[in-house]
Amino acid sequence: MENVAEVQISGRRLASLVRVVAEHRVAAVIVFLMVFPFLAPYKALAIDVLIYGLFALGFNMVFGYLGVLSFGHAAFFGVGAYGTGIAMVHFGVPWLPAIFLGVLASGFTAMVMGAMAIRTRGIYFAMVTLALAQCVYYIIYHMEEYSGGEDGLTGVSVRTVDLGIATVNMMQDPMGKYYIMLTFAAVAIFLFSRILNSPFGAVLEAIRENENRARACGYNVLLTKWVTFVLSGLFCGLAGALSAIHLSVVPIEYLHYHQSGLAVMMALLGGMGTFFGPFIGAMAFLMLEDVITLMTTHWQLFLGAIFMIFVLFFPRGIWGSILHWISR
Repeated sequence: MENVAEVQISGRRLASLVRVVAEHRVAAVIVFLMVFPFLAPYKALAIDVLIYGLFALGFNMVFGYLGVLSFGHAAFFGVGAYGTGIAMVHFGVPWLPAIFLGVLASGFTAMVMGAMAIRTRGIYFAMVTLALAQCVYYIIYHMEEYSGGEDGLTGVSVRTVDLGIATVNMMQDPMGKYYIMLTFAAVAIFLFSRILNSPFGAVLEAIRENENRARACGYNVLLTKWVTFVLSGLFCGLAGALSAIHLSVVPIEYLHYHQSGLAVMMALLGGMGTFFGPFIGAMAFLMLEDVITLMTTHWQLFLGAIFMIFVLFFPRGIWGSILHWISR
């Protein structure tokens, strides 16, 4: 009986902790990301989780909160990376303004793609975004003078960052690099939360639950979808820009549809429509990939099987299932 009571008390404490995390989601996510480098096997993996978590977070605005599946978000990630890299390599723009230029380029790409895709629904929307993303891939692939073509863009190098009180060596100090990138991610996470907490965020969820009823209530559904698509592109573009700074190169694979599939898998693993889920999904996916690749060259087979198990038995994702269990 004592053991049962102890389990019940532990369960209540865990439930209370999860509720606190859900109520103070921005602070909880940032605190988790601040300590994550000390929990990760190595710092480069922690940076990848941070970047791809931000990528999945941006994708989740369209997929989880608007309820629309896109297969074209690789275009925003890739354009953000290439926009930053081209500005630095070919025009000598400092790294900080170059990041903003990359994000703006990604937002412009989302504006154009969204304007052509928002009038479609369901699988047609997914296919149109996939086709448009492949057009972006084709355009940048053939801009060899600027993008490097098949070889990708090299030379996106940021050696040191002067913070005023200290100088961070981006090549030799992965912990310093991580926290510089976390600063950008923290601002993005805060803005993302503000968007969701605004009346605009409520309209997103209304459209997700019943698009026809939202239209009957007087909301401009097409405009809301377009603005959401653009905002999602900005967040994904920031992730791409940070990735270019992190790796010092921009591979053409960033624009491939496989990259869009990563965002889908991470959002589903973590929990679509949840705030913390994308980072949990990115962490689970990348850490599983890292472990399985050490054991076998057929890592994609095993990772795919694990993903199928989660989709079949945990359709709400890892974090979504935890929240559902707590709310019961």
